[in-house]
Amino acid sequence: MVKINDHFTSLKGSYLFAEIAQRVKAFKAANPDKKVISLGIGDVTQPIAPAVIEAIQRATQEMASAETMKGYAPDFGYDFLVNAIIKNDFQGRGIELSPDEIFVSDGAKSDTGNIGDILSADNIVAITDPSYPVYIDTNRMAGRTIELLPCVAANGFFPAFPEKKVDVIYLCYPNNPTGTTLTKAQLKMWVDYAIEQEALILFDAAYEAFISEDDIPHSIYEIAGAKKVAIEFRSFSKTAGFTGLRCGYTVVPKELIASTTQGEKIALNQLWKRRQSTKFNGTAYIVQRAAEAVYSPEGQVQIRETIAYYMQNATIIKESLEKLGLKTYGGVNAPYIWLKTPDDVSSWNFFDHLLNDLQIVGTPGVGFGASGEGFLRLTAFGKRENTLEAIERIIRS
Repeated sequence: MVKINDHFTSLKGSYLFAEIAQRVKAFKAANPDKKVISLGIGDVTQPIAPAVIEAIQRATQEMASAETMKGYAPDFGYDFLVNAIIKNDFQGRGIELSPDEIFVSDGAKSDTGNIGDILSADNIVAITDPSYPVYIDTNRMAGRTIELLPCVAANGFFPAFPEKKVDVIYLCYPNNPTGTTLTKAQLKMWVDYAIEQEALILFDAAYEAFISEDDIPHSIYEIAGAKKVAIEFRSFSKTAGFTGLRCGYTVVPKELIASTTQGEKIALNQLWKRRQSTKFNGTAYIVQRAAEAVYSPEGQVQIRETIAYYMQNATIIKESLEKLGLKTYGGVNAPYIWLKTPDDVSSWNFFDHLLNDLQIVGTPGVGFGASGEGFLRLTAFGKRENTLEAIERIIRS
């Protein structure tokens, strides 16, 4: 009989957001007359920027001509997009990267999960708690030992260093789900720690476009020495509304070296290049032209307007809840508000209260890890009128 990967049996019965979707679906079926407002899943609601749409239309028309149509995309990204990424995301911050250190993909979720393909299952992995579920689930699928780093209000949601030796460390800042950030000084502490311990940092910067404060790093490579110890993941999903288009990229510096079990030194850049060329067929040309347009002058103006729209939602949610005496975190440099549940109600019970009594969907904090118990994540990605209505329902309750 065919045997399965036994590590899958250690996973929870369903992915967090699938569980939420099932509960919401059941509620809607039983209450078809009720209007449910979602402030739960971090999906976008505003239209894609006109400059991006125009680029998609131009690229689509190219596919109609034998002279200009494109087939398989380059495994690691077209030069026009890779060069735009380097120029706009890194050079302006004093970070120098070469084109072969950028790997365009179909999104940060895929890359943060797939990166484990080039890492030994024997590595001990440190993951902040709470965290984006993909980090833990994909490492459980591989059978790795996981050490959780509690991030709680008492420590300002700053993860403590591991108590034992670890090999790989996941950091996500601005953070999903808490919406909190690390200053440059705090991130430097982690880079210095990784250098000292010869560990690898997997840095998820999917929400860097929402940063508004000056002392918050947009890239881990703003920290001296980070190229020797860190891989960075970026996404166009939230930056430019590409949740339906699917595009992101991963930076793997050539300075980043690991070893085989026999002690041979290997560049992780070469291993990721080999993995991607084997298992990934490249991001579609049309999508990459869309991503390139994100960096155009028109695209930048339009995207900043959309980000400002979402962050105004975040301000509305955060300030309104705090006026009610509720404790919140995040919502300043990230589109997430991390709400402390009132009266120490459990995360799922508070989720059920909001859904059943107010027809509002949030995300239970405990779904992101044990340290998330007693919290609920709300997102700012809703439409303004729905955000205002949801807040009004909470105020009236």
